[in-house]
Amino acid sequence: MISYVLSKNAHQQLQKLPRNIQRKFLKQLNFLLQNQKHPSLRSRKMSGSDKYEARIDRKNRLTYLSQKGEILIITIGPHDEGLGKK
Repeated sequence: MISYVLSKNAHQQLQKLPRNIQRKFLKQLNFLLQNQKHPSLRSRKMSGSDKYEARIDRKNRLTYLSQKGEILIITIGPHDEGLGKK
C-alpha cells in the first residue's frame, strides 16, 4: 500500500472542515491509497502541472502529487480552494 503525507497547508485546511467532510476525506483517501483511478475519486491530471485533483464530494476537492510510492496531499477544501485557485 502507498503511504501519504499531508502538506502543512492541507493539514490546516482539513482541520477547518466540518467533521462530516473530514470523514469523507478519509474515505476518499483510502480509495486513493488503494487505487488512484477509483471511480468515485474522478482523479485527473491538472493541465500544465504534475498535480492531480480528486473529488471528496460534489463540492470539495483535494490536490496531490504522486511520487515513488508516496502521495503528497497539497490542498483540501471547497472546489476552487481545494484546487489551489483561491
